[in-house]
Amino acid sequence: MEHLPVEVIGNILSHLEGARDVVIASATCRKWREAYRKHLHTLAFNSNDWPAYCDISPILLEILITRTIFQTTGLQGLSILMDDAGEFTASTVIAWLMYTRETLRRLFYNVPTSPNVNILAICGRQKLEILAVAHNSITGVEPNFQRFPCLKSLSLSHVCISALDLSLLLTACPKLESLELVDPEIAISDALVTVELSSPTLKSIYVEAISLDKFILETDSIERLHLRDCALEVFELIGKGTLKYFKIDDVSVIHLDIAETVDNLEVVDVSSFTIIWTRFYQMISRSSKLRKLRLWDVTFDDYDEGIDLETIAVCFPQLKHLSLCYELRDGLMHYGLQGSSNLENVTVLELGWTVINDFFSHWVEELLKRCPNLKKLIIFGVISEAKSHEECQILAKFTSSIVRLMRKYMHVEVQFEYE
Repeated sequence: MEHLPVEVIGNILSHLEGARDVVIASATCRKWREAYRKHLHTLAFNSNDWPAYCDISPILLEILITRTIFQTTGLQGLSILMDDAGEFTASTVIAWLMYTRETLRRLFYNVPTSPNVNILAICGRQKLEILAVAHNSITGVEPNFQRFPCLKSLSLSHVCISALDLSLLLTACPKLESLELVDPEIAISDALVTVELSSPTLKSIYVEAISLDKFILETDSIERLHLRDCALEVFELIGKGTLKYFKIDDVSVIHLDIAETVDNLEVVDVSSFTIIWTRFYQMISRSSKLRKLRLWDVTFDDYDEGIDLETIAVCFPQLKHLSLCYELRDGLMHYGLQGSSNLENVTVLELGWTVINDFFSHWVEELLKRCPNLKKLIIFGVISEAKSHEECQILAKFTSSIVRLMRKYMHVEVQFEYE
């Protein structure tokens, strides 16, 4: 250890998760203290890492954090997550940011202050590449002054911001590639809640717990889109066919339009969702490069139109991973077994049920016949705590039938996952 270069020691200290551990380790010897002062590039304060943070008064905690930060030079990564540690003085927090902003590349900021600290005004026009802000307010965005020329990743969680400021903020980030919006409080100026975002460089967007009348996203480079726990009347994605990954989970949307971006889709993952099948099929039917399709707990309003394996096999010849949740409705079954086309390239098959019955085993067997190159089968099931004798018998029959069935497919790995 004595022969380690001081720069290497600084790198070691930077990989410790908490600032408290860094300070303790730096007390090892003079060389390690020098590494802490001159070569430490990452520092993290998190009230969840050390419970004692919550027992210290905010004033004392401010002093400890200030002394720790001000002993360093050249920090590139700073994480201050203090949502459970009380309210901090704005002037002190501003001092932390002013001291580190010229060298910072990554900032994770969740500090309740009084009054609110304008992160954009302090850190704009610097070298930040990653910015994550939580429980804060962003107002009066000035793209010319509060510009982030190097920012590639932006995360806003529980942030109060107007639709206009959010749009201007993206304009101020000419190299932005990743955007996360988690439960934002969108300030509105009229009765119609509309958000229109445009970014030519954006590749990935994650939106969670947002409620809007209209959400329009325009980007020429989008590759990943994930919507979760949202309530939207209209969602429209405008792009140039670069989308590869589309996931929608527990979302209520009346009009969904991604049709012009789906030509290169490789993954479609839809769960806890209601949609008209014909519209959904029209959107994804051109996705001939699709590798993974997951339809889980999905309700199709126009079920009589028919959803069958034949359609899936013909439209998605490159499909390798298929996930379907079995469901009977009015005596009819989702994902029917019509047709004779095989899913030649499917190697992973995930099947599940919400309510099991005798026909489920037959459905599994027919699906196995249609996947001649299958390597792995995963069966998901929901089992209630209190079960009637009849339900226990159905589960027992299913278990026995699967055991018999898999003797025919000894080359297939089988997994069961119950909840």
